[in-house]
Amino acid sequence: MVEGSAAVSFCVRDGATALSHLYQSDPLRILFPRPEACEPTTGVLVTTSGGLVSGDRLDVKITCGVGAAGRVLGQAAEKIYRSTGTDSHINIRLDVARDGWLEWIPQETIVFENARLRRLTVADVAPGARLLAGEIVVFGRTAMGEKVTGGLVRDAWEVFRDGRLVWADAIHTDETLDAALGAPSGFDGAVAFASLVYVGDDAADQLATARDLLAETGIEKDLRIGATHLGDVLVVRWLGRETSQLREAYGSFWAAFRHRLAGYPQIMPRLWHI
Repeated sequence: MVEGSAAVSFCVRDGATALSHLYQSDPLRILFPRPEACEPTTGVLVTTSGGLVSGDRLDVKITCGVGAAGRVLGQAAEKIYRSTGTDSHINIRLDVARDGWLEWIPQETIVFENARLRRLTVADVAPGARLLAGEIVVFGRTAMGEKVTGGLVRDAWEVFRDGRLVWADAIHTDETLDAALGAPSGFDGAVAFASLVYVGDDAADQLATARDLLAETGIEKDLRIGATHLGDVLVVRWLGRETSQLREAYGSFWAAFRHRLAGYPQIMPRLWHI
């Protein structure tokens, strides 16, 4: 059993975003490649163990100070392996101070047969701050023809605005996993799902933009996509029968949406395409 943690904080120093705090313990590491032109300060989260097994726990905390602009992405897909009975836990904390901008772009989480995953993402976004965050969950290595029929997946979100809970959501399935994946009222045969959450003062105003971009980035016949908002929280969800198709649509939307929101280049990080 391993317990890894990583914490990173961004601040404004001499008129530019800089690193103000960094802590990391095995198996987590955060690397800082030189960002591409016109991009925010970027960190890359690496899990050196290659995946999680029974009882493993990862804790990640990312903080953006007043006026800072940061981005953290995953180096590769996270793998959750078969469990002998105990759960693997991933806890993510995202804090954004006034006038800050933070992107949290992990790559896929691949859930193996009889894996047990409990993940909680908690975000606290101050008035005037903006957060763009997401997750992709894939049931099995679909390119190898794997099919997941058992295990536990609980993927939960809690969003606070200036310390007040404004949105909470959880997908939870355990003994009913196989039935939920196949049910027309559940995943309807999908092998992957994705969530994108935008928190900001203008979230309601961006709903039309999100729906327009979903149409522009292509709603394929094997993808089910929806967008809605609840106050200052905008949520976009994808269900896909083909992982690669979902991932491509998700990345295309993210790149276009961030460009509309903040004027950043309409591209995903280079690691996204490796």
